[in-house]
Amino acid sequence: MTTTTNAKSDVGLAPSARDFLAIEGSLSDEERLIRDTVRFFVRRDLLPQLPDAYARGQLPGGFPTAAGQLGLLGMHLQGYGCPGMSAVSYGLACMELEAGDSGLRSFVSVQGSLAMFAIWRYGSERQKQTWLHPMSQGAAIGCFGLTEPDAGSDPSGMRTAARFEDGQWVLNGAKMWITNGDIADVAVVWARTSDGVRGFVVPRNTSGFITRKIKHKLSLRASTTAELVFQDCRLPFEAMLPEATGLRAPLSCLTEARFGIIWGAVGAARACYEAALDYAGTRTQFGRPIAGFQLTQRKLVEMLTDVNNSYLLALHLGRLKDAGRLHPEHVSFGKLHNVQKALDVARIARTILGANGITLEYPVMRHMANLESVLTYEGTSEVHTLVVGQAITGLAAFH
Repeated sequence: MTTTTNAKSDVGLAPSARDFLAIEGSLSDEERLIRDTVRFFVRRDLLPQLPDAYARGQLPGGFPTAAGQLGLLGMHLQGYGCPGMSAVSYGLACMELEAGDSGLRSFVSVQGSLAMFAIWRYGSERQKQTWLHPMSQGAAIGCFGLTEPDAGSDPSGMRTAARFEDGQWVLNGAKMWITNGDIADVAVVWARTSDGVRGFVVPRNTSGFITRKIKHKLSLRASTTAELVFQDCRLPFEAMLPEATGLRAPLSCLTEARFGIIWGAVGAARACYEAALDYAGTRTQFGRPIAGFQLTQRKLVEMLTDVNNSYLLALHLGRLKDAGRLHPEHVSFGKLHNVQKALDVARIARTILGANGITLEYPVMRHMANLESVLTYEGTSEVHTLVVGQAITGLAAFH
């Protein structure tokens, strides 16, 4: 009886080339529905546009509004028109978006996990009422101004400053590499004050606030990146985020966004693996498909292992987050592992596709170039290595 039962169980869990470890069986019906809905949206509405959008250096047309209508913006936040979905559901959405392109997931991450989360977590009731609902609908676009030309991995070195003068805040400085910056209706900006680092909500039409689009990017091209410049930018007292004090506030926002990156990297890796798998099954050399050669099979197995292991890690961390047990060090572990493995998968996939792998007719080189940015933004791999190192040794290798 035991043998028969195990045999039936084994048949039900037969390995699949797309989901070898049957990870999909760990998802709830609602989670699968969300995943499938976003996957269908990306494949039907966005994938046909992505090669041209990437080549032109802009988001696919109508994406912000469509993402808002689908409930993807601030989807893990509660109230103010936000869906209030679970962390795993949000992660699955990020995975499917980045399976299309990192630029799609970056837009959603910056909008929901950085700009909206900062207002939702640290803002006044008036700020929440003013911005969160239109941002959740894609009717208002936000950006997050922390990184500066000379302060990337070390945000404590920021030079942007705000002084309180005649009942107003006067903001001066610059922010660099800001996703959504040149299309944003509102910026959440972090600056030094006499009371430490504070956050400010800066509408687009504020006098003294200008943006400059960063051109000639070779990565994250289906996304828009800008420099933010503040020259005696005057803001009312109410522009300050009242609950945000010190660097801990913006860093907590980054932790939220990095969680989405953990999942997004799985999507990019999966897209590269599946493109290579399909190509290897149809590309014929020496009289048979290259999928039948030992070295190609080794490459496919290496990619499959990395994709499935990364997916399992993302799902585990998502369950921890939903249970209230996820720590920033866990997020560093996840970003460090999954982004590096996604890059490895993309590079191996390119070798299977050969010369075809460098064209926009296939997604592999596009993902590979994007992942070079994902590797270093929102915490470089080196920084996340040291975060994990401190967690396991108790000794800080940086200050």
